Amino acid sequence: MSTTFKRTLTGEVVSDKTTKTIVVKVERKTMHPKYNKFVTTSKKYHVHDEKEQASVGQTVTIIESKPYSKLKRWELVSISK
Repeated sequence: MSTTFKRTLTGEVVSDKTTKTIVVKVERKTMHPKYNKFVTTSKKYHVHDEKEQASVGQTVTIIESKPYSKLKRWELVSISK
């Protein structure tokens, strides 16, 4: 029996227009290799929202999950704000 650790991310909901799906933007700060400054990078994740409870502007926590569709590989855990 192997234990798997699922990644958790926190981000802001950008879109909730599709059924049972939200788009979450996650921002990260990384150090630039040449200029040694922090650069903010962002990525959008399609997240499965079974109960359709998240709306645009809220901060949510998401977790890795099974593939629901071509783009959805994350699911909603909790809503912070």
